[in-house]
Amino acid sequence: MNVSATAIAEEMASGKGHKDENFPVASKLVAPAFRAPIMAFYRFARLADDIADHLTATPDEKLERLEAMRQGITGESMAEPSAVALRQVMAERRLDPVHALDLLEAFRRDVTKLRYGNWDELIDYCRYSACPVGRFVLDVHGEDRALWPANDALCAALQVINHLQDCAKDYRELDRVYLPQDLLASTGARTAELADAQASPALRQVIAACAERTQHLLADAAPFARQIRDRRLGVEVAVIQRLAVSLAARLRRRDPLSERVHHGKAEALLLASGAALGRFVRA
Repeated sequence: MNVSATAIAEEMASGKGHKDENFPVASKLVAPAFRAPIMAFYRFARLADDIADHLTATPDEKLERLEAMRQGITGESMAEPSAVALRQVMAERRLDPVHALDLLEAFRRDVTKLRYGNWDELIDYCRYSACPVGRFVLDVHGEDRALWPANDALCAALQVINHLQDCAKDYRELDRVYLPQDLLASTGARTAELADAQASPALRQVIAACAERTQHLLADAAPFARQIRDRRLGVEVAVIQRLAVSLAARLRRRDPLSERVHHGKAEALLLASGAALGRFVRA
């Protein structure tokens, strides 16, 4: 493979950082000892995401670069610094590389799979695209793997929320649609409507239905923050849960094609503060 690390970083990186994400990443709520490995995982994930979402690279070019990242995790190659750095972090802390490898499977799907037939297919995608992130954070903290089902419910919910918020952009820029095709068909909504300035009633019905199912995932995840032994991580999870609950409710009421769904900074801070206080009170 003749793809240099510099080429990958310079050609594919979007410049987006952890502070630009919709939900907190290794915030100051997390103990300093755990932030570095979490950020190593984030930088790896961020670049893989940028590669999969690149607007001009061909599918073959994207898959080649994702393969370079996989080889960096397995030790077959030194071609991509973020993968090598993450491999070293995992080796030092005796962490299983399965989460990083699962994540790469999701980004390969982003390159090769543009439609999802039903909700189960979408959740299976989330199993690789979102759940490994939370599982890695739990492993870094030495938390019990019995928490994985609750983690998976929360992480899948976060992923679907992001999909719903960005459904128009994903379609317009990448021809990628995460809205289940069977739901679109059942309401009579057409995929092409995602390019419109405003969602049709049928498309709004699909988005609202997905948001409702996301609320069920969040209900399953509700005990998660209290089950985490590390108090600081538990607070961060409580904050993320609260922000997600608010966004899922908004997506049942608002049209992401024409209305703002994201929280403003002041609103997000207010919600986060309330969630953090509640977690401390119930600890």
